[in-house]
Amino acid sequence: MARVGGDDRANGKFVRTDLPRIKKQVADQLCEATGGPCTYTGRSMRETHAGMKITAGEFDVVMQHLGAALDELHVPRAEQDELVGLLQPMRDDIVEVESPQTGTLLPHSYQAAPSLM
Repeated sequence: MARVGGDDRANGKFVRTDLPRIKKQVADQLCEATGGPCTYTGRSMRETHAGMKITAGEFDVVMQHLGAALDELHVPRAEQDELVGLLQPMRDDIVEVESPQTGTLLPHSYQAAPSLM
């Protein structure tokens, strides 16, 4: 999340995000998707991202940062590929704009999820 937050190509979509919430939700989702004991209790990817106007380019930026973080943690390539294989099908539920453009602003009409607090 810190990598994406520091990247102007994608961080505009997170300006109204409750960071503690998204960190917990992403951790739970990845944990559950990889067979861990966690349970993801958040909204569906389609519901969560509806109206954000996320571009294909912005999705790719986030996936690049995920790969870089996994490399930094020395996660073996086979496990990285497995994780990407689990996440890639979510692309259709996240991307609303098939464009390589990055750095687009979050629409004012987007309603973020409520805070965890």
